Amino acid sequence: MPISAFRIFFQTGAWVVLAFLVLPLLVVIPVSLTDTSFIGLPRDSLSLQHYENYFSDRDWLAATWSSIWIGAVVATLATGLGTAFSIGCWFLSNRASQIARWLLIVPILVPPVVQALGFYRFWVQLGLIDTYAGVILAHTLLALPYVSISVFAALANLDRNIIRAARGLGASVWQTTLAVVTPAARPGMMTGFVFAFIVSFDEIVSVLFITVRGVTTLPKMIWEGIQENIDPTIAAVATLLVLVTLIATAIGALRRS
Repeated sequence: MPISAFRIFFQTGAWVVLAFLVLPLLVVIPVSLTDTSFIGLPRDSLSLQHYENYFSDRDWLAATWSSIWIGAVVATLATGLGTAFSIGCWFLSNRASQIARWLLIVPILVPPVVQALGFYRFWVQLGLIDTYAGVILAHTLLALPYVSISVFAALANLDRNIIRAARGLGASVWQTTLAVVTPAARPGMMTGFVFAFIVSFDEIVSVLFITVRGVTTLPKMIWEGIQENIDPTIAAVATLLVLVTLIATAIGALRRS
């Protein structure tokens, strides 16, 4: 088979996979504009009533705000802790640090339900059930591996001779870390911050296990809406999230170009 045929085959396959992933998201848009009180396509005309319901409903807005500020706190904590851990392991670069790195990545490999059960058991003993502190702590533990991986990737190309040169010129370990290592890790820190925020904002399994009524995040609100009554407002929320994601992606692409 000629090379051009291979190229067409793989390009077609890539577009098919992309369509398979994106088209279900696009279906949400007309559903969010339905003029009915249940999930479905518009019957007589397009309507913004469900968007109006979202922006006028205190419960939806409170859940959204909770997810945003929890995500920001989690991203800040996870970035600080994950960066400190990664830089420390990078300095050590021995077998113990390698084992510690693998142990930190374990939460990514464990099924979410198993993690949530573990959180529930310990959070009951610590009195953190249905508290914002419990949710923030759980989300921080879940987000740490993503920050660690990002920072390690950023430090992979840092020449250790630069560290030796800084130390040879009289800089302390703390000064070397701040002036040399941290700037090199900054791209990974920024990436890790974004990943940590997304992990927290999107997390639902652990929230269902460790909260009751005192804490309500946006994913939990969506889940409860699906379970109790399928409100088209859920489609409006999903459309807004897709729109925000597309805008953020476009801004990032423009800044890189």
